[in-house]
Amino acid sequence: MSDNVIAMQVQSALAGAKKAPRLDTPAAQAQARKVAREFEAFTLSQFLQPMFANTEAAEPFGGGSAETMWRSMQVDEYGKAIARTGGIGIADAVYKEILKMQEAKKP
Repeated sequence: MSDNVIAMQVQSALAGAKKAPRLDTPAAQAQARKVAREFEAFTLSQFLQPMFANTEAAEPFGGGSAETMWRSMQVDEYGKAIARTGGIGIADAVYKEILKMQEAKKP
């Protein structure tokens, strides 16, 4: 193959490659903040799951398989609530890392 054909193929591949979204718009920054907060909520719910794993269901309404499913969803909501009200700093750290990654990818 000639050098021109290879150069054209490289240019075509680069043009078609998916580029990382830029975070220089307020909407993109808000999306990055949302993703960081969701990550913190998930992490917190994973931290909280063992705390609730061995708790007994309260009588007379607790117990059964529905209690097990409900408890898991309740702990997920606890994680979301903690993250929504400021969290423990995981979202801020993740958001800063997202920004650093985007800065590193700028041309």
